[in-house]
Amino acid sequence: MQKIVLNDKFEQDWIRMFTHLANLFFEQSQIIPDVEEGAIQVDLSVNRNADGLLVGKAILTQDGLDYAATFSEMEEDGDDIVKTRQLKRVYSHILLEVLEQATGMQQSWGILTGIRPMKLYHKYRREGHSSEEAQQILMERHRLSSEKSALLAKIAKVQLQIVPDLYELKNEVSIYIGIPFCPTKCAYCTFPAYAIHRKSGRVENFLDGLHEEIREMGKWLTERDMAITTIYFGGGTPTSIEAKEMDGLYETMYASFPNMENVREVTVEAGRPDTITPAKIDVLKKWGIDRISVNPQSYTDETLKAIGRHHTVQETVDKFWLSRNMGMKNINMDLIIGLPNEGIDEFKHSLAETEKMQPESLTVHTLSFKRASEMTRNKDKYKVADRETVEQMMKLGEEWNAANGYEPYYLYRQKNILGNLENVGYSKPGEESIYNIVIMEEVQTIIGVGCGASSKFIDPGTGKITQFYNPKDPAAYILTYDESIEKKLAHLNTIFPAPLTK
Repeated sequence: MQKIVLNDKFEQDWIRMFTHLANLFFEQSQIIPDVEEGAIQVDLSVNRNADGLLVGKAILTQDGLDYAATFSEMEEDGDDIVKTRQLKRVYSHILLEVLEQATGMQQSWGILTGIRPMKLYHKYRREGHSSEEAQQILMERHRLSSEKSALLAKIAKVQLQIVPDLYELKNEVSIYIGIPFCPTKCAYCTFPAYAIHRKSGRVENFLDGLHEEIREMGKWLTERDMAITTIYFGGGTPTSIEAKEMDGLYETMYASFPNMENVREVTVEAGRPDTITPAKIDVLKKWGIDRISVNPQSYTDETLKAIGRHHTVQETVDKFWLSRNMGMKNINMDLIIGLPNEGIDEFKHSLAETEKMQPESLTVHTLSFKRASEMTRNKDKYKVADRETVEQMMKLGEEWNAANGYEPYYLYRQKNILGNLENVGYSKPGEESIYNIVIMEEVQTIIGVGCGASSKFIDPGTGKITQFYNPKDPAAYILTYDESIEKKLAHLNTIFPAPLTK
């Protein structure tokens, strides 16, 4: 625990901001009010000069050594929100710089600690800046490295090729359908996922509620003749349920949702290979769904055991080829950098095995210690790679994807992610997941149905985002799905009022 003493008192949201930045350098940090032995002292100030320039200065003192930084930019016009945002940016600049000097660590994502850096790039492009100008702003205003700025520009170019109307999707919606069951729960997971068992009847009861949610959302969508951009079945693992139950869900979906013939993409995560069967693939084919995920995470059996995945590497390979040979034409796979006891050799092996299969898309995740996960609760039990090693593994992933004809097409980050890195989705040209793009760039409303599903309501006029979460626990969902339906419809009616009838 690295303790830090600031020279001034700040509101709690500012303390959180400073703590997030400090945590990029230390495994854990704490802002404290008074000097203690071993604490870092930081003197921060921002003043406005006669020319309207905001000038920030920082001095960090540690072990008798001083580190100094300055940063300035013209004060922006705007309301209190704009002015506060700029002040936080200036303070973040100077704190980041003195921490970099003191630790010798460079943060390639600069002052950004949020999960959606792509949104910033798109924001500057929509304001009329060229790609080069947007990259320069990211480097100067947010301290991104030239490599990360260029990566965002490259991804945005791909996104606008595959979804040319990306900025005009606000009057359409996408649908997320959450199935909360898995064969087992992985050690790194915090998704609403429950080991599936049939004795209590909760699977059947959950599905009854889900059918009702789909029908009610379908009625609302049909009344407004809404266009649906994409539909995504996630979880959990949506292929954990039986083939006949999957068939029933898709039948309800097609009967309830309007304009299904114009939906651009339907995806079903079949992430756990141990849930894939010929009968389930037949159901997917029956409904014209050929975009699935078959996620190895690692091609080392010892790692799979350590993280609680009860399938083998060979089962991943077998289920991939089963899916491919039965007609699945768009398969995604996931790999995770930094899993317990894995280093460069293990990741090279995973890439070599992936190369034999050539899935249409590959998402390279960096391990994140999510607050409620088993792995975070028992960190001492899981030995993970150091910062330098995970950076090398990320570079290997970039090089492998480029050599195999994959392009990066979406990117997001997470709190407590190893090496302060990122998660990047790669795909063969034309095989990108539209859902992954629209949800990460927050360009339209996502209606979440099912257990733990998050709805994100985006006002087409103002861009204001309101979120609503269905209960995570199946028992709670079963008892309250009627109430959840009502609340979601109220949100939807606010941002998409019913058209006036003549």
